Amino acid sequence: MADDNSEILRDWAAKVLDALEVTGFKPNIDEVLNLAGDAARTVVRPAAPLTTFLAGYAAGLATANGQDANQAASDAIATASALCSD
Repeated sequence: MADDNSEILRDWAAKVLDALEVTGFKPNIDEVLNLAGDAARTVVRPAAPLTTFLAGYAAGLATANGQDANQAASDAIATASALCSD
């Protein structure tokens, strides 16, 4: 990701997390974007936002059940990415 975009996306993520009152979580933006790209290329383009949403939802459920938020997100992204490779 280009440096300009990286900074913009970090700022945007921080703004969204703040608005959603989510604390203590730092998303791995590159992992999310890679998942979106994989889903768009291997399924159909609209699968990108759907897949990232579902991975985020799964991570949120795992976090609600006591898992570390950052690890839950990485695990959910890895699982969804693996499906894109099938």
